[in-house]
Amino acid sequence: MEESATKGSWSFFYPKSRKAENNMDRPTTGNGGRLFVNDHQVRRIDAQLDRLQLSAQSLAVASSTFRTASEAQGLTVSREASLDLERIIQLQTIVKALSTGSSSRPLLHARRLRELLEQAQLSHISVSEEEDKAETNYKKELEWLLISKATAQTYGLILYTLLEQIIPLGNDVWYWDEVLGSYTYIGFYTVQTFPLRFWDWSKEIYQDAWRRLESLKSSSEDSRLQFRSLSDRWSQFYGLVRESIRDRSITDVRSRVMSPLTVSRSEAREKQSRLKRLREMSASGLGVLMDEGLNFDTDDEGLIVSKGHTDEVAQEEWKSIVTKSVALMETVIRNVCTLETGVSQFEDAVFISVEEDPEVLQHQTEGATPSRPAVLASKLQQILAVHMPDHVATSEKLAKQNGRPSRLTRYWLPATILFLSSSTLLRIFVNRKAEILTWIRDVGTTTVDFWYNWIVQPVKKIIGTIRHDEDSEIAIMSKESLKGDQASLERMVVDFAVDNPNTTNGRTLSDIEISEIRLKVKEGDLTPVLKAYERDLRKPILGTVRGDLIRALLIQIQKTKVDVEVAIGGIDSLLKSQELVFGFVGLTPSILICLGASRWLGGFFGGSKSKSKDRRQGRMVRVLRNIDRILTASTPSSNGMLSYKDHGLLLCEVHVMRQNAQKVLPGEIHREFLEEINDLVDIRTGVERQLRVVSRIRWAYSKWL
Repeated sequence: MEESATKGSWSFFYPKSRKAENNMDRPTTGNGGRLFVNDHQVRRIDAQLDRLQLSAQSLAVASSTFRTASEAQGLTVSREASLDLERIIQLQTIVKALSTGSSSRPLLHARRLRELLEQAQLSHISVSEEEDKAETNYKKELEWLLISKATAQTYGLILYTLLEQIIPLGNDVWYWDEVLGSYTYIGFYTVQTFPLRFWDWSKEIYQDAWRRLESLKSSSEDSRLQFRSLSDRWSQFYGLVRESIRDRSITDVRSRVMSPLTVSRSEAREKQSRLKRLREMSASGLGVLMDEGLNFDTDDEGLIVSKGHTDEVAQEEWKSIVTKSVALMETVIRNVCTLETGVSQFEDAVFISVEEDPEVLQHQTEGATPSRPAVLASKLQQILAVHMPDHVATSEKLAKQNGRPSRLTRYWLPATILFLSSSTLLRIFVNRKAEILTWIRDVGTTTVDFWYNWIVQPVKKIIGTIRHDEDSEIAIMSKESLKGDQASLERMVVDFAVDNPNTTNGRTLSDIEISEIRLKVKEGDLTPVLKAYERDLRKPILGTVRGDLIRALLIQIQKTKVDVEVAIGGIDSLLKSQELVFGFVGLTPSILICLGASRWLGGFFGGSKSKSKDRRQGRMVRVLRNIDRILTASTPSSNGMLSYKDHGLLLCEVHVMRQNAQKVLPGEIHREFLEEINDLVDIRTGVERQLRVVSRIRWAYSKWL
């Protein structure tokens, strides 16, 4: 038979050793939204069943059957041999279809599972003495293997159903926590549920009045009662309604003594209590199935082993486990929604019912009779066709009755206000249509102008600055202005020195001296002019008449102009060196405005990824806190293991945390995180070690929490 699971596939929850745990197949992250708990559990059980060693006699019969079929090619064989061969091939095909061939979708649909069980056509008729039991032994083993794989598939479907039921209940419990934690929310809840309470009250009054009217008609001896007019009968019914209201107001003292808020608080607390009980019962059923269902004894290589020493004892042992597991699944799925009993009573009733199950008792006394697979197949079909749909319907009904109110109940008041004010709003829009259109047009024009003038143009200037375009350069003064003024100042000083030989002791200036004067003027030295200016200040009137004083003053004004232009040139050079910085500074406010607008629009029209990531991280922190509370508040057994209820709650919280971690943690970190998850759900290590794992997760992954 073809193996459908990889070798070395160990239990995801109960590794037999650290070596086996390290060799365990990695969990699949892309599981298509399926729940990882039952996926790994079903794959583990399916791998164990694939490694079952059929008895040597069965294998010999099978090999001889196939050898006979291969040698009979082209020859005529008996009809019985042909039918046996076809039956074996059919059973092998169904067994292969029941195997978990895909790691992403190991579970079959319930409808497909029922079709395969019906297609198997397992017979309730026992093997007669005339038939060769050796030839039918292989078919019997195949039938048991088929039933075992179908049981594993049904087991996974029930785990999936319970997990899908438990996880949403936590959100409803948190909803009632918020409602009970605030008087404002209690007031909102009272207003929201007022129409429903009024409707229920009106329906009870109507039914009570109608019962009274029917009783009056049946007990009245006045035959004329039937011939009264419609108005008289209506008046009589109205009087009965008033009597019902008066009697109910007298009977229902609680509603008169307690305020509406107190009544609503009591109702919310009762619904929350029923949800918690349903959650605990479902978690207990999940824990019972995880710990006790299809719990085969395996060796270090994952092979199913037996406490007995013979092959016959080993065969009977795993078949007995399959039989008990079917009875366990049936009992759990039928009684898990019974809220009248407590968790401990539910667990005791489940185990008592399994021990007293007729099929289990018969298997213990008679062994694995040939008709037993057909009986188990019938029970599996009953579970898939009747018990699971009934359980889903009951759990959904309880969740709907005790969960958060529907959206219609929560939002009927704002919807009614909006509906009643819709005509007024429409009238306002119609009367101010022109203003609204103008406002929209102005908003569009402003947006376009802002984009072009404050985004596009600054970006173009920055690009031009990077490319050293002349049009993009910043300049306070023209490039040739300083050169012209400097040359003019040199000529003025040289001419003044030539026209006033007194500044040079009456000598005529040579070309070399004139060049020296020009160099000194470039350096800012105006000594010839300043000497003449000082001399003329002694006789200002004479200097003014000669014109030398005025000429010296004008030269100094030109010198001041040149000094100012030199200073401005330095500032101009500084601006040019920081031109790119100024461009980005001018663009920064526009970019900030655009980023703020885009973030606001992104949050308004669907939220950003960062907010979603923050929500997942916050959810992971809350789930980790719930796990810590479950482990801390648990009451371990004598060997330090969790109870069934706490185990089920732990699995639900771990599943939610794993789903969030898949979207928050990076790839390599996520793979390491899965190893921590493996250690956390391994309840056989004890509560103390699980608490240490929680502490390690808290400090090792604090960056992403």
